[in-house]
Amino acid sequence: MTAQAQYSGLNTSVLMLNRLYMAVRVISARRAMTLLYRDLVEVVSVEEGNYLSYDFETWVEVSEAKQSFEPERYDWIRTVRFDIAVPKIVRLLGYDKLPRATVKLNRRNLFARDQNRCQYCGRKFPTSELSIDHVTPRSQGGRNSWENLVCACVRCNTRKGGRTPTQAGMTLVTRPRMPRRSPVLSIKMSDSKYASWKQFLDYAYWNVELK
Repeated sequence: MTAQAQYSGLNTSVLMLNRLYMAVRVISARRAMTLLYRDLVEVVSVEEGNYLSYDFETWVEVSEAKQSFEPERYDWIRTVRFDIAVPKIVRLLGYDKLPRATVKLNRRNLFARDQNRCQYCGRKFPTSELSIDHVTPRSQGGRNSWENLVCACVRCNTRKGGRTPTQAGMTLVTRPRMPRRSPVLSIKMSDSKYASWKQFLDYAYWNVELK
């Protein structure tokens, strides 16, 4: 890639598979293109139910055809020599370890799991107007866990205080659970742009962690 590349498509998300075609994580297009250029990954393109693989040079050639016939299906990286489509999926050529089968417990995943909805009043709020509430307060032995943390708006959090929902006369909209895969990834997959990811996501055995 040249120093004059326009980076408009380089922050697009790309699904990374290991050598055994199992999803490992989601990376930026910037990272994917660097790995592709260094021959550490190949592009996996799902076309009419078939998996087609491309190295950097052949993907540049394929991109030329895609730009003529279906440019709207891809994000693009423009250089002084050519335009290249951002791949949806890449596969590591020398990595076959199994991905970690847990979802990180962090603020981003909690907001995504609860869809920015207060779990007491049911209303949606901007992230800046939400807090994380311990269903069973820490003062009563509550722990930091998927099953004990929920999103709450300022008003509901203040009303509940240091009590359990039962003690405060409040009801949870949804029983909190640990998600089977990254909630952020679930939101991303609602975009048709990432439809080709679905067949690589096996809920029963592993989950993709965003990096």
